[in-house]
Amino acid sequence: MNPARRCTALLNQLCVSPRAGPTNGRAFSPGPRLGPGVGGKGTGTQPKKKSGISTTGATPVCPMGASSSRLFGTLAQTLNSAPLAQQDLYPEETQDQDLDMPMLDPDQLLRECEEALCRRPARPRRELVYPSGTVPCHHKPNSSIRIMQWNILAQALGEGKDGFIRCPLDALNWQERKYLILEEILTYHPDIICLQEVDHYYDTFHPIMASLGYHGSFLAKPWSPCLDVEQNNGPDGCAMFFRRSRFSLHGLAHLRLSAMMLPTNQVAIVQTLKCRVTGRQLCVAVTHLKARSGWERLRSAQGADLLQSLRNITSLGGSRSNAASATVPLVVCGDFNAEPSEDVYRRFSSSALGLSSAYKLLSSDGQTEPAYTTWKIRPSGESCSTLDYIWYSHDALSVDSLLDIPTEDQIGPDRLPSYHYPSDHLSLLCDISFREEPHRLM
Repeated sequence: MNPARRCTALLNQLCVSPRAGPTNGRAFSPGPRLGPGVGGKGTGTQPKKKSGISTTGATPVCPMGASSSRLFGTLAQTLNSAPLAQQDLYPEETQDQDLDMPMLDPDQLLRECEEALCRRPARPRRELVYPSGTVPCHHKPNSSIRIMQWNILAQALGEGKDGFIRCPLDALNWQERKYLILEEILTYHPDIICLQEVDHYYDTFHPIMASLGYHGSFLAKPWSPCLDVEQNNGPDGCAMFFRRSRFSLHGLAHLRLSAMMLPTNQVAIVQTLKCRVTGRQLCVAVTHLKARSGWERLRSAQGADLLQSLRNITSLGGSRSNAASATVPLVVCGDFNAEPSEDVYRRFSSSALGLSSAYKLLSSDGQTEPAYTTWKIRPSGESCSTLDYIWYSHDALSVDSLLDIPTEDQIGPDRLPSYHYPSDHLSLLCDISFREEPHRLM
């Protein structure tokens, strides 16, 4: 089978959901594409300089949207009565499972996304920019690692619970929205992808991403709100993908976050990767903390629990007397559901792990977060907030470039989600590099 037919067949086979009707053919032209290159990035777009708790059984599990999803209903009931282990360092998950998938041509798949979305208005262009005060580094073009962070909006929540009153219903149709999500991922060719609110992992994202050369890991919430929605596709959770040609997996932890020694409904995935280009290790975590106002103390406790787990994981193999030199560089991506004024943000910014928020570097002083990473209108009113972050070890890693944040005009008066943007959260993306280790400079 030729590559074009293989792409079409896989999309038709894996991405059809009984919850969505026939594709209406409404689509849009994507933003700028980056051609493929070493580590999955190309040179089609160059950066420009920037100035400037699990509860017991009262809620029934709703019928699932597909036969594979019915398994999730049973699993969710099991998880509800038998909480996840606090830390499973080596769950039964291997990269060999991904090697059995037929390989897809990413450029062909991107063209299919573009064709499926060709009649929507063009999405505003987002630019890669250099942080203020930095100089582009061209002498090691292949060492940069591209990381994407994105709450993609669970399909069941978008259509069934979240109440986006200014978003047209057909803009939320999975038969079209999945192409918008895939198009954005394919456009920027990230090496590592951290996602939240994933409720189409096994029937869509895992098979497609595996066929594009990624290894995936998924961890569902013990009791997902998606299960309250009729015809749902199973529980939502966090997912992480890394490019197999760029990294090998050296450690994996599935965490159920605790607060005041009690397990909660929020989870995290932590992976220790070895870069095939530099030979160095990188620890990457993805999480999604408790939502809603009034839960600030719980989020702070969840953040403290996650930081403690990360300290243990990144210092594995190191002695207490030599803990600093044994620490693995760290990246933490997530929807923290917390503004920079919250205590959980302060916990991360002042942590002994030496973390900085990458997107502060977009500001002129390098100290201010973007004005928003999510902007939505619900029956309760309009909400414009900064909730999503990419944290990195500032002593071991440097940020080379970031994807800018769309302006208010580019987002539009109806806010998010929309025909242009498939989620109520914006994707974040940055290129990072390892700093030279002291012994390598001598």
